[in-house]
Amino acid sequence: MTMDAFQAIADPNRRYLLEELRRQPRTVNELAEGLPISRPAVSQHLKALLESRLVSVETQGTRRIYTVRTDGFTHLNLWVDQFWS
Repeated sequence: MTMDAFQAIADPNRRYLLEELRRQPRTVNELAEGLPISRPAVSQHLKALLESRLVSVETQGTRRIYTVRTDGFTHLNLWVDQFWS
């Protein structure tokens, strides 16, 4: 199941996660440190961002490293750009 990217970025916690991941790839635990929600809740938000193709995940040993997928923002950029033309 895929989530619409606009629906995914509507949540302020997900926008925070994207802003943090834009700075550098991080683990769930690293991301959870900056939010007033539980680690499992952060994982659920990351799952939504994965389903909307805005982030990717890579396994390194026992760690899962999340990264922004710039190609995932293409649809969002195209839609927003139409208002600047």
